[in-house]
Amino acid sequence: MTVTKISLSGLSGLRELPPLSLYIHFPWCVRKCPYCDFNSHEAKNGFDEDAYVAALLADLESALPAVWGRPVHTIFMGGGTPSLFSARAMDTLLAGIRARVRLYPDAEITMEANPGTFESDKFKGFREAGINRLSIGIQSFDPAHLKALGRIHDGDEARRAVDIALTHFDNVNLDLMYALPGQTLEQTLTDMGTALSFGVTHVSAYHLTIEPNTLFARYLPPKLPDDELSADMQEALEARLAEAGFHHYETSAFARPGRECRHNLNYWQFGDYLGIGAGAHAKISAHDGIVREMRYKQPAAYLKAVAEGQPAQSRERIARGDLPFEFMMNLLRLTDGFELRLFAERTGLPLTHIQRELAEAEAQGLIERDLTTLKPTLKGQRFLNDLLTLFLKEGE
Repeated sequence: MTVTKISLSGLSGLRELPPLSLYIHFPWCVRKCPYCDFNSHEAKNGFDEDAYVAALLADLESALPAVWGRPVHTIFMGGGTPSLFSARAMDTLLAGIRARVRLYPDAEITMEANPGTFESDKFKGFREAGINRLSIGIQSFDPAHLKALGRIHDGDEARRAVDIALTHFDNVNLDLMYALPGQTLEQTLTDMGTALSFGVTHVSAYHLTIEPNTLFARYLPPKLPDDELSADMQEALEARLAEAGFHHYETSAFARPGRECRHNLNYWQFGDYLGIGAGAHAKISAHDGIVREMRYKQPAAYLKAVAEGQPAQSRERIARGDLPFEFMMNLLRLTDGFELRLFAERTGLPLTHIQRELAEAEAQGLIERDLTTLKPTLKGQRFLNDLLTLFLKEGE
């Protein structure tokens, strides 16, 4: 695929604009999971999908001046539960996007889906609408662990969902969690073995953490496996996936060769992304620097803001002094590292700007580098927060 490069010579220190992706947020779900800290709202009284799709397209139109002329090479539909929407609504949305932006013919278009929403005809319709990649929130195939996580599906529904997905899609990711309440190392590997038995192309393995502002944190935090057992689980999962031919390319992501998530890679390579929908975030490189935006989180507030022509709740330019940390926070998630030239290309700063920090990270054994590339060591991957702290500095 050829990426169109738009020159910014003489402006903001950036020589060219990075690739552009589109993120679309769908805020509704059947039931809020107690560990979830994403912007999701229970659809107790249903929702008007036509009104929301119309708002998304109006939001996109209002954002066009900031990305005018730039092609979009990936779309990611996250939530919430996007698969609550009908195939007809998704078809209307994607047709409207194609009418407003230049979308690459081979664009990766991902939709998140939860097992409790799977119907074969519906997912056939999603594929016909142009969605070509699914990410399914399995979390576990064990009914006891699913119950502890507050999921609405059981193990049989999880297996059925994967079967339906693979009937219509050849690029499927499964999200799994480990270090669950009461989970043993054997059960962790059993979950992964079940996931791999389907022949999916991608697996995301996340350590369960109790985040602030979640039901778990607010009321009754469950007892999780200790750090030693959690580390054993992580190492065992990585070994099992490597044995199955999966490339561990990002902190929590594993893919068969050539099946890495292109959308997420653009995030992790400090690319640009336009975000539309309730609570969506955006990062856009512009003539005056790099800006971040956030849409209104509450669906009703978002719909009202779009109707008034002001969907963004906040917009701020990233301070020059924050750019090294922002860049490294993404790029150091990549286990194979990155080409050093990307630092200047994506931040507009010379590499000499962070030579002291790089030298300290190398001295601590957290990174390894040569003249052209840099990658986190295994120690750097395990102690990523310590590594990132080195790049925090006062705003300039």
